[in-house]
Amino acid sequence: MQQPGSFADLVALGPWETLPAVQQPEWRDHPAYDEACRFLASAPALVPATEIRQLREALANTDALLLQLGDCAESFYECTPRHTSEKLKVIDSLGDRLAALSGRTVVRVGRLGGQFAKPRSAATEWYEAVRIPSFRGHMINSDIGTSETRKSHPRRMVWAYEASDLVQRVVRTYRQGDGRAVPADGPWSSHEALVVDYESRLIRREPDSGDRYLGSTHLPWVGERTRQPDGAHIAMLASVVNPVGCKIGPRAKPEEVLAVCAALDPRREPGRLVLIVRMGRDRIAEALPPIVRAVAGAGHPAIWLSDPMHGNTVKLPTGLKTRYLGDMTTEAVRCREILDAHGQRAAGLHIEVAAEDVTECVGGPVEDEDDLQRFYTSLCDPRLNPRQAATLIEAWSSGTT
Repeated sequence: MQQPGSFADLVALGPWETLPAVQQPEWRDHPAYDEACRFLASAPALVPATEIRQLREALANTDALLLQLGDCAESFYECTPRHTSEKLKVIDSLGDRLAALSGRTVVRVGRLGGQFAKPRSAATEWYEAVRIPSFRGHMINSDIGTSETRKSHPRRMVWAYEASDLVQRVVRTYRQGDGRAVPADGPWSSHEALVVDYESRLIRREPDSGDRYLGSTHLPWVGERTRQPDGAHIAMLASVVNPVGCKIGPRAKPEEVLAVCAALDPRREPGRLVLIVRMGRDRIAEALPPIVRAVAGAGHPAIWLSDPMHGNTVKLPTGLKTRYLGDMTTEAVRCREILDAHGQRAAGLHIEVAAEDVTECVGGPVEDEDDLQRFYTSLCDPRLNPRQAATLIEAWSSGTT
């Protein structure tokens, strides 16, 4: 955790406060809301501007790859040194595997140190024959399945900050440890910048330049559901110097993506904009090419990642969600082929991976759907285990399924 500057150096509010923001918790009338916002606005940044600049420089290397991976939704209860260290070891192991396969530098970015909020397609869900509010991440409500525990509580923003601080301390110590030849490779932190109340109050100014940076993470991204060009999320990320990402789904139109690129990367700066493609195995061949042509034609040096997981989620008759490794490898390879055919660089992968040998996705060591219940621990969507993730990385690197 970095030392705070004077209150004049903090940037708590901005023009995005008056813009529409979807997928937000309804808690502004809660008696704890103002206190939580004041705490965040005066708290030290969780990551310093110097680290953010270091990551941007690493991402500007057009020969490097980017591997972004980690939990679907982090748990407050796993923000311990032991849990975090295990996650970092998996991130590095898979990063090393990709580096060995490609012969290139691999920048490693974890979905950790702040991945506590999730957008949801439905506001409610069934739990033991009772309809209750959907779980939306530990920053917003509890994973315990009752109507009371699923109420949004703004105090959870403070808990999220404290949990993130614990994780960031471990990440920083790990990154600076002995034996790391090129610290710019990471691991760095990332999460979806979903909750505007939380993220906006962790925007700070660099002492020397006066530029704004988001102090909650190194690489924030905006999701497929919240990437409205005239919305609060895009305006907020457009105001900061962090490298920023944006998820691109199968219904995205080229003109919509261009508007997002224009807002987030107006100066066409290498290392600034990460476009994360998550379209689904059967839709990517039709949906992605016109978007790639539009972005390339507009001159944005985007870092293209394949997220082959979010477009390939299925719900089984039991109600359990899963993903099939074969579908994911197919989408990842197709994404690379499309980018190659358009003269654009396929820069890497964005995947959800557990540090343990979970059985949440079918494929490899998880033989079929009957095997899923053996060790299914995700708070939200199904994750790969490390062996499955290695298989996916190998397929993407070789360009074959």
